[in-house]
Amino acid sequence: MSWLADPLREPFFTRALLELLLIGAIAAALGPWIVLRGMSYSAESLAHGMLPGLVLASLAGIPLVVGGAVGLAVAALLIALVGRLPSLDHDVAVSVVVTTMLGLGGLLALSPDTPAGLAELLFGDVLGVTDGDLALTAAAAALTLVALYVLHPGLVAGVFDPAAAALLGRRPAAYDAALALLLALATLVAVRALGSLLLVAMLVGPAASARLVCHRVPGMVAASLTFAAAAALSGLYLSYHARTGASASVTVAVAALYVLTLGARSLVVRARPERRELVAGSSA
Repeated sequence: MSWLADPLREPFFTRALLELLLIGAIAAALGPWIVLRGMSYSAESLAHGMLPGLVLASLAGIPLVVGGAVGLAVAALLIALVGRLPSLDHDVAVSVVVTTMLGLGGLLALSPDTPAGLAELLFGDVLGVTDGDLALTAAAAALTLVALYVLHPGLVAGVFDPAAAALLGRRPAAYDAALALLLALATLVAVRALGSLLLVAMLVGPAASARLVCHRVPGMVAASLTFAAAAALSGLYLSYHARTGASASVTVAVAALYVLTLGARSLVVRARPERRELVAGSSA
């Protein structure tokens, strides 16, 4: 019992756990739509593209959330501009911009004036979150949940029957834009805890695991929340007792849960051959 109870007596541990549960709530609500709409690469691109803004904010001594927001805006603008070149398709444009922004952030980080601990921008410091960080994440979670509740009918129509959605006057592009804005908000609030290189795992990983076992959106949301909470708990306990990096431990837990879920799903399919066709169709 002491193995379980001792970490919960530490204020930094409970703040980190609450922060990860709030991020998990955002991931549970937003992640299924990211997976279903094929926006996982966009999530990774936003996280990497904001690095120069984070570094500049750290150098200037201004809040990281401000620098991150500027970095996101610049990355989105560059992607839009480069994407208009006739010789490049969208994925190539995104790759060019993201690698450029990531490299620029790395160069800025080599400045002699760079403060110590800048690696936290890459890998996060979930054990260092403050009450202000918690309030910001809670506000983002509430906004995300309300927005997705309002957008739910149009998102369902756009994902499962785009032709019917167009006939009903629901424009899939508009809903994709709304998802992109919510994804940018989630990226912005999660970077303090998980860093620009690790936050994508928490935003996408639980939903990817849920997609293996659920075929309806409500089930995916519930399963995503369960996977996110399990990853937060197991990752933080691993970090506390094994003295490993907290944010990295949570990321490893997310990946481990995905692998375990995939393995369990494969065993179920092998044990029940009559369901192979059904499972294969749902995966497609």
